[in-house]
Amino acid sequence: MQYQRSSTLFQAAQNVIPGGVNSPVRAFQAVGGTPIFVDHAKGAYLYDEDGNRLIDYISSWGPMILGHAFEPVIAAVKERADKGTSYGMPTELETQIAELAVSMLPNMDQIRMVNSGTEACMSAVRLARGFTGREKLIKFAGCYHGHSDAFLIQAGSGAVTFGAPSSPGVTKGTAKDTLLADYNDLESVVRQFEQHPETIAAIIVEPVAGNMGCIPPKAGFLEGLRSLCDQYGALLIFDEVMTGFRLAPGGAQERLGIRADIATYGKVLGGGLPVGAFAARKEIMAQLAPLGPVYQAGTLSGNPLAMAAGYAMLHHLQSHSDVFDRLDRKCAQLEEGMQALLETKGLPYQINRLGSMLSLHFTDQPVVDFKTAALGNNDHFKNYFHGMLERGVYLPPSAFESYFLNDALSEEDIAFTLSTFEDWLNTK
Repeated sequence: MQYQRSSTLFQAAQNVIPGGVNSPVRAFQAVGGTPIFVDHAKGAYLYDEDGNRLIDYISSWGPMILGHAFEPVIAAVKERADKGTSYGMPTELETQIAELAVSMLPNMDQIRMVNSGTEACMSAVRLARGFTGREKLIKFAGCYHGHSDAFLIQAGSGAVTFGAPSSPGVTKGTAKDTLLADYNDLESVVRQFEQHPETIAAIIVEPVAGNMGCIPPKAGFLEGLRSLCDQYGALLIFDEVMTGFRLAPGGAQERLGIRADIATYGKVLGGGLPVGAFAARKEIMAQLAPLGPVYQAGTLSGNPLAMAAGYAMLHHLQSHSDVFDRLDRKCAQLEEGMQALLETKGLPYQINRLGSMLSLHFTDQPVVDFKTAALGNNDHFKNYFHGMLERGVYLPPSAFESYFLNDALSEEDIAFTLSTFEDWLNTK
């Protein structure tokens, strides 16, 4: 495939946008080469500026669970745009999507809309601190909860890709209130509580990690976090920006059967438009302004275009719950096919999957946390990424990212992907 126009566009972008991109992983620095510039997308396919068609396995990092340009979502946005794009005032639509979302989410009474997953996680932590009167936060090495200062302490995904797990600009004062533990290692969490028994406000965790690749929780890990929070009076925050409305209608809480005190959402909730949200029980949400002293605000929170897109998406998912079974089957089919092909080649590998999230790691060690994810052979991954791209399959351009399948993927798309994977393996 030729990428001449993408290359030209990237050169122009670097003159006016830092690094030529508005989010670092898009720059392809983890895999080398020139970023692909998209012209449009439909269903399971991306169409780039050079006219290439690519089967999409990132789904805009999750929200395109039904495929790109899903007609009910597009129609809802178009209809709403005719009425204006922003008011800075409440609308009935905000109540309607809140009612729908809360009806789908276990353990949650109320929800507040924001504009991104970063905002949602930042606000959830502030709310937890306000509710408990405590300041310290436990997060896990390699988990990414947005680019708020408190979270850029050994963050995953782009922060790892760019070799800056602790970003310059994060103050020592902020860092001292963020306590690190290891994902899937309950003892590392116990040690933090033993050292700080009365000052930890919350644990924030991706219930299924998606920023070290896809890493499911070990049996008992999330249950242990719940128990420790109950024991020490801390709150458990699930970052469901990736997993919410994707692993099940009620997200990871429903799929895994674990109760969170606060949960954050994004991605699918916005139907592809910029949306985030956080939800909790009434007594926790009552601490938020204007009811309580914990301040959070945003002019574009509850934006009518985003609410229209999100309502159309959630309504479809609620009324077509078979989507989740289909996605599971498709992802299992991809996993089983890749595994069968890899077994014939002798390459070290691990495939992690839960639901419609999946990742391939070129290592012979089980990938269960940040340290084991970092053991993967990145040269193999680079070769794999570009080998698939040249054959028309677009994968995450970093070994530290999860695949996200969408319902528009056909059996033929998956068969083609596996055939393409076999072609690449035959070059090894």
